[in-house]
Amino acid sequence: MSFEPDELSCDGFLGGRLQILQPKSGYRAATDPVFLAAFTQARAGETLLDLGCGVGTAGLCVARRVPGVVLHGLELQPAYAELARRNAEVNGIPAVIHDGDLLAPPRALREIAFDHVIMNPPFYAAGAATGAQDPGRDRAHREAEATGLDAWISAGMRRLRQGGAIVIVHRAERLAEILAALNGPAGAIEILPLVPRVGRPANRVLVRARKTRRAPLSLYNPLTIHEGKSHIRDGDDYTEDVVKVLRELSGLLLNSR
Repeated sequence: MSFEPDELSCDGFLGGRLQILQPKSGYRAATDPVFLAAFTQARAGETLLDLGCGVGTAGLCVARRVPGVVLHGLELQPAYAELARRNAEVNGIPAVIHDGDLLAPPRALREIAFDHVIMNPPFYAAGAATGAQDPGRDRAHREAEATGLDAWISAGMRRLRQGGAIVIVHRAERLAEILAALNGPAGAIEILPLVPRVGRPANRVLVRARKTRRAPLSLYNPLTIHEGKSHIRDGDDYTEDVVKVLRELSGLLLNSR
């Protein structure tokens, strides 16, 4: 399976610094992978794995912000993996995109101990209705029976070196599951809630933790995405801090520890 040219759009990220080909009706990257990348404390020369990379947006955002990071991706759906390769090439960013399942990654990937593993796992549990009509989008949004959230986190931890960082973006309501999966193999946990507007509960969380590291949990003040308490106009209403993340190269709490 592959996508025909008329099935794709080319969308700008990071203020046009990154051009991403993605299916018009399949799984489409929006703001979550950009926030995920901004919460990743990578440095030039370090290795990074985008687990379940889709068309490669999150990892490529990290690489655009941190030139010299050694980027790998793993993607189950071959058509999306091929788009990730094309996106890396179009943007002039070296990357190795592996085809495979997170439960049984290819040998070349298993031989690397990564400094960072980032992930945007499916938001819905196996059997839940996602509302997605496109099979690729549904697969990206819903966990398989064998790969629940704990399996994603376990797979990510196996790919990390000692002291390496795992970074996750997910729905806020599943934070307890994330913390349970991290308890034991990881520590130094940091949580940044993402709030759609002032006075609203968080609907997303960014979580960062270190393999075998022991330090107290840090819960940060929420990042508010949109101005005002309600939608009052059409068009862009992102807060100033969010504009810096989405359109520039700003990171989120990168020197917190």
